[in-house]
Amino acid sequence: MKHVIALDVGGTGMKAALVAQDGALLHVERRPTGRERGTDAVVSGILGFAADLRDEGLRRYGTPALAAGVAVPGTIDEENGIAVFSANLGWRDLPLRRLLSERLADTGQPLPVALGHDVRTGAFAEARIGAARGIDRFLFMALGTGIAGGIGIDGRIESGAHGNGGEIGHVVVRPGGAPCGCGARGCLETIASAAAVSRAWAEAVGDPQADAAACAVAVEAGDQRAAEVWADAVAALADGIVMAQSLLDPRTVIIGGGLAEAGETLFTPLREAVAERITFQVPPALVPAMLKDTAACLGAGLLAWDLLSLEVTA
Repeated sequence: MKHVIALDVGGTGMKAALVAQDGALLHVERRPTGRERGTDAVVSGILGFAADLRDEGLRRYGTPALAAGVAVPGTIDEENGIAVFSANLGWRDLPLRRLLSERLADTGQPLPVALGHDVRTGAFAEARIGAARGIDRFLFMALGTGIAGGIGIDGRIESGAHGNGGEIGHVVVRPGGAPCGCGARGCLETIASAAAVSRAWAEAVGDPQADAAACAVAVEAGDQRAAEVWADAVAALADGIVMAQSLLDPRTVIIGGGLAEAGETLFTPLREAVAERITFQVPPALVPAMLKDTAACLGAGLLAWDLLSLEVTA
């Protein structure tokens, strides 16, 4: 069966898949990113994971992958295949497309590789086959280890002039607040990412293993400490969304990532908080992502298939 390799590299974990041309996930694997071992180890892990998927495809189908797509966090130079900067993974100016193409080479021929920003790639998948399908203007937000976004315009994801389009996680919502990995203070992701909620909840209960999912459960159970942590995150998210609404005027805001798994424990107070802050703006619809944690991996696969289509028509 014809297939491509897709990888989604997150701050905590990696997802990889063999993807058919219709977007079906033929085989999926997960591994830790291992960022605590340093940047070189992370890069080695990415290349090794891709090579293992190549071998899995050969074993299953007897034919090599036609291309690969990889989605990574941070600033991306998609045209030149460079992972320019990642605050969470520590790299700068990493020629990831070339490294992957060479590692996955078949009989000496480099494999075509598409490189994309993890959240914009997830937004692309949501636009093509998910919650944003048919929506002309949307903002996709992923609340995970950090926070980032994708700006959707007529099915296309706007990357910006320098590859920074949609970086809503680094909008300052609390001036002078907690330091962020990007170098600023009070960024949205320092308060409202799943990682930030986990830190705040762990500190509140004195348990370093406590996380955002446990905080959401405690909110539902009526725990006042959890309610305060959750309210801080929701307020910051609402401030960021209203700021984005003023600048971009999206029709819909689609929210994914680990924090969105809380469902209406997140969405009900968030919709209320956004409504309280709206003045002249038309409020956006706030909806959960459809593809959940497979979005970026699926998007990477779709980028790889689109790359092959471009090569055929070139």
